[in-house]
Amino acid sequence: MGARIAAHFANAGIPALLLDIVIPDQADRNLAAKKGLDSAIRQKPAGFFVDSGAALVTCGNFDDDLARLASCDWIIEAVTENLDIKRSLWSKVDAVRNPAAILSTNTSGIPLAKITEGFPGAFRRQFLGTHFFNPPRYLHLCEVIPMPDSDPDIVSFVSGFCDRRLGKGVVLCKDTPNFIGNRIGCFWGATVYKYAIEGGYTVEEVDALTGSLIGLPNSASFRLIDIVGLDIWAYVGRNLYSLVPEDPWRDRFLPPPFVDEMMKRKWLGEKTGGGFYRRVGKEKTIEALDLNTFEYSPAKKASFASVEQARNIEDLPQRLRALVASKDRAGEFLWKVFRDGFLYSAGRIPEISDRVVEVDQAMRWGYAHTYGPFELWDALGFVETARRIETEGFTLPMSVQRMLASGATSFYQNEAGSARYFDLTSSSYQPLAARPGITVLADVKQSGKVVKSNPGASLIDLGDGVLCLEFHSKLNTLGEDIFSMIHTAANETEKNWQALVVGNQGGDFCVGANLMMVLLAAQEGEWEELAAAVNRFQQGVMRLKYLSRPVVVAPFARTLGGGTEVVLHAARVQASAELYMGLVEVGVGVIPAGGGCKEAILRWKDPKRAFEALGMAKVSSSAEDARNIGFLNKEDRISMNQERLIDDAKQLALSLVADWTPGRPRTDIPVSGESGYALMKMGAWLAHQGGFITGYDMVVAEKLAYVLSGGRLTGEQSVSEQYLLDLEREAFVSLCGDPRTQARMQHMLKTGKPLRN
Repeated sequence: MGARIAAHFANAGIPALLLDIVIPDQADRNLAAKKGLDSAIRQKPAGFFVDSGAALVTCGNFDDDLARLASCDWIIEAVTENLDIKRSLWSKVDAVRNPAAILSTNTSGIPLAKITEGFPGAFRRQFLGTHFFNPPRYLHLCEVIPMPDSDPDIVSFVSGFCDRRLGKGVVLCKDTPNFIGNRIGCFWGATVYKYAIEGGYTVEEVDALTGSLIGLPNSASFRLIDIVGLDIWAYVGRNLYSLVPEDPWRDRFLPPPFVDEMMKRKWLGEKTGGGFYRRVGKEKTIEALDLNTFEYSPAKKASFASVEQARNIEDLPQRLRALVASKDRAGEFLWKVFRDGFLYSAGRIPEISDRVVEVDQAMRWGYAHTYGPFELWDALGFVETARRIETEGFTLPMSVQRMLASGATSFYQNEAGSARYFDLTSSSYQPLAARPGITVLADVKQSGKVVKSNPGASLIDLGDGVLCLEFHSKLNTLGEDIFSMIHTAANETEKNWQALVVGNQGGDFCVGANLMMVLLAAQEGEWEELAAAVNRFQQGVMRLKYLSRPVVVAPFARTLGGGTEVVLHAARVQASAELYMGLVEVGVGVIPAGGGCKEAILRWKDPKRAFEALGMAKVSSSAEDARNIGFLNKEDRISMNQERLIDDAKQLALSLVADWTPGRPRTDIPVSGESGYALMKMGAWLAHQGGFITGYDMVVAEKLAYVLSGGRLTGEQSVSEQYLLDLEREAFVSLCGDPRTQARMQHMLKTGKPLRN
């Protein structure tokens, strides 16, 4: 864990000293730290934004290098969860540390009061808890735990630093066992396993019910334990059981009997080659464990009638209500898990948190749940759910009974942009304080700031003369609604606004064109309509590129195909640090046709480099990697905290207004002509001969080479942007007419994976 924390500091551009034990009988005394660093580089998903970030981490060991801590501004301890080991190490650190250094522990379960007991006051003033959730690059939560003696200025600094520089969602916690995230998260997991055993549910059934279906990650429940490690999960549960003797639900934390048997067999998950699942044979067939017989068999697709019906409901709260209302095994299981989770979470206030807000944030940011427990309760209907719990003979916590008696109908309210939460301690609604620098588009829209809207996109007033173009189609795929709103945004901005931001807060910025609509048009032979739609998108992004007002695009997560083309036409980009960006059209048998080829020529000025990036469908592993590839320019900026992305983009746009001078469409773009085409075609042929690409890949590659070379012109010549857009559009439409491209599109829509035909 220490190596992964060091890696994330390096991601933020901050040098780190990584110390670990000395491994006996090894010549390299820094081997343990180096192994940790190597793991952070090689792990999947990667700990570093780019491999070169590892150069910011220096390795050492506890025996030889503790004195080097005197030069460190912040010392984070992340050793094994053993109180004696932690206290012994901190005693040594205290003897050599800089008196002004911040001191923090990454413990996930040991009370900080026990770690610091007996240490001098000067030490305790500098000390606090900073619990980074693992892996720290990807999980948003950092629980900050102040001690009674902690200097408030240090707590404030650490909270702000973790937010802005490290990109964390910071939750202030009390010094209670497992704090907030792991206290509620462990209970959730234990409850899932309890009802799985009692109801005779298979591993596959439980994971089908507790993943994306209900707004949780695809790792679901048993798959998650395979990733974490069964031994770690068992240790955390038993440790928590011992630390909360007054908790009436504490028995839930004791691991179920099947865990002991799996531990004996060393079936601990991925790190031992198998746990609840394993992969076998050359084909890596997935097998699942039978919890009764302890035998593996090929994993089966779980089937519940209510689930199949619910999957057709896109609105998550509506889907959740339909699931818990069903009377089959799926509905029964989910209701019991939700019910117990609500009772436990409400019962832990004010023990672990004074407010429901921090509990919900911890579960969303630390476990990637769409809703925290109180938000989930609201989604199911607060009053209806509470009454159902009572009719089943359960006693609601007194705080919830008082809430019902007050006439409250939900934990959260948001009326005309004024957000409130129900305070279970005072039994009254309290305002949710604004978080400076964080813009929530849904709240802005609810406050009446929508300028124009259609089913796929909206224009939103961000204030200070900045307009936002928000995509909100399914997966933010590009279609006619968005094409239309791009043009509307351009017109509106030039008339009435200082700047335009293109951004949204969905799961992904944009996964590309609406592939289903493209496929249907191709199958129906609607070539003119298809070409017109492509042209409309091309002219839309060109409007953005040469608008008389600055345009800033704010991409994040998956930004693919047409989504990348929107980004490439921006005056500036404010990117999320987690940006997976690329022109991936060849995977479905076409080439970029929204200016992607044109911009590749302009940016890279090297046909071979452009051909490789587009032909290999390169996708960045981060925003920093996108910069290395060439998708982002040196002037573009990166937001470590995605919650701040929209506001950061707005501030960048405003900074451009005073000196903004729009450009003019280029007519002097050099292209390589016939010689470049031949060179790129030869590269594709060699790849085909080497077995790296298929015969149809060759066909698509030739079309790509044709466009990137400028249409096989004789010799090097200069062409216009519109000329290249025309080449792109013609090549795209012609490829759509090939049955092999249509087969690729069908396969992608059906499986989510490319077809190599």
